Amino acid sequence: MAAGHAGETSSTGGYRIGAYAWYALFVFVLVYMLNFIDRQIISILAQDIKHDLGLEDAQIGFLYGTAFAVFYALFGIPLGRLADSWYRGRLMAMGLALWSSMTALSGFAGSFGMLAAARIGVGIGEASASPAAYSMISDYFPKEKRATALSIYSSGLYIGGGLSLPIGGFVLSRWNRAFPVAADAPLGLAGWQAAFLAVGIPGLLLALWVLTLREPRRGASDGLAQPVVRPNAWRDFGREMVAILPPLTLISVARIPGALRTNLAILGLVVAAAFGLIRLTGDAPQWAAYGLGVYAVASWVQSLRHRDPATHRLIWGTPAVVVLTIAFGSIAFVTYATAFWSPPYAIRAFYGEPAEPALYMAGMSAAEEVATIIGWSAALAAAIGVILGGIASDIWRRRDPRGRIFVNMLAVILPVPFVALMFTTSDPVLFYLALPVAQMFGSAWVGAAVATLQDLVLPRMRATAGATYVLGTTMVGLALGPYYAGKMADLAQSLSTGIFALYVAPPFTLFALWWAGRDLAALEATRLARAEAAGEVARRSPLGPGNESASATGA
Repeated sequence: MAAGHAGETSSTGGYRIGAYAWYALFVFVLVYMLNFIDRQIISILAQDIKHDLGLEDAQIGFLYGTAFAVFYALFGIPLGRLADSWYRGRLMAMGLALWSSMTALSGFAGSFGMLAAARIGVGIGEASASPAAYSMISDYFPKEKRATALSIYSSGLYIGGGLSLPIGGFVLSRWNRAFPVAADAPLGLAGWQAAFLAVGIPGLLLALWVLTLREPRRGASDGLAQPVVRPNAWRDFGREMVAILPPLTLISVARIPGALRTNLAILGLVVAAAFGLIRLTGDAPQWAAYGLGVYAVASWVQSLRHRDPATHRLIWGTPAVVVLTIAFGSIAFVTYATAFWSPPYAIRAFYGEPAEPALYMAGMSAAEEVATIIGWSAALAAAIGVILGGIASDIWRRRDPRGRIFVNMLAVILPVPFVALMFTTSDPVLFYLALPVAQMFGSAWVGAAVATLQDLVLPRMRATAGATYVLGTTMVGLALGPYYAGKMADLAQSLSTGIFALYVAPPFTLFALWWAGRDLAALEATRLARAEAAGEVARRSPLGPGNESASATGA
């Protein structure tokens, strides 16, 4: 799969977007749609899984969030680094095949532990997709169109998340109607197990399509052209894995003078905090997994500072970037939890919670009806919201360097009254009318957030920046939001109370966005100089729009 041209420099000096860039973007949207179908389908299956496996809401939140998110975040970092050095399309195809296979295997899970293990596998596979896609899209599209393109890609998140509900609800309902007793069904599968199989298998075919994509020239759209493949990419990937996977992390940091003592101190603090939270909540899987993730990330950052000072300097060594990463994660803390718990809430609030969930012998089941209404309306509204948010952020950024940050702020504020209406009304019509409006406003931030981080690093670091964004949205958002809302719901015996408890986060989010947004223009203007000060080797050349460097290689 050779590198291809996505666009070219026009006679006026601008970067013209080629038709192939739009074609590749379409394929990426399909991948992201399937990514979120496989990830989100557990939402509409939650009631049946809870019943069949005897689980609580906090455990369901763990399966959707933490079990998936921790490993998604951890493997996203080394896979993001690999995407910065190797063929990104091939990497995405390999990950797609893995997560699709693990989604299908979820259909054979018969216990909480088995389903958690399959969800971990889904998280590892999906970790390859977005960092590679963010990097390729940033090479296909120039800076002034980047948030728009990334928002179109991000619409796949919402389209897939929305479609997962009617697809899952349809398979669940029709299977349970055809086989009221699971023992009489093919392979003895329950409806929720059949739904996992139905959405997992098609991904293997899509992986073959992704393999046909041409690689864009890395950095060409910014005038920072670099080779698509760097030497020793897989050896470096192995080194990244050692740096982030405990207990191999100890080997990695032991090679850095003075780092082992700091690493062991971090480990001690994480273990103590995890043990305290386990004693407080009784949820050992949640906090053991989360503690593992926090320690692994800290170890990797230690190692990155030694192995690639320039990348560390532009990402983890820049306070504003770290604060933005956490702030974006805090937005996801609310949005992931709200999106996940909306279907179970509607089933409980408006249809009751029968002893045998989803076993309705005539007409639509509660799950199918909720999935159809919520799925289609949310998918359409959120896709519109994320695309409009990206377009608005590109326009606003041309007038003010903080334009994309302002879009993020609006995405935090505007959904609040509609979420409040959703989880207080006793009228299902009002719930179903408020939900797509909340989704439209609440989805507007994604493309603007990704583009902001992409603009603050060099092209060879883009997939790593994408992985860092994913790290924030998963470790802060996905790993904590659904679990936290479920835990609060268990304690209060009210899912609406669990949702409202999420709103401890937005005041922090708004302050963090404001604080970090003050320095965006200066950080972008000085990115190459700061990287060179940290050891980056660069050749300056008037190649294109960025007019910054022809190549850049890390220390």
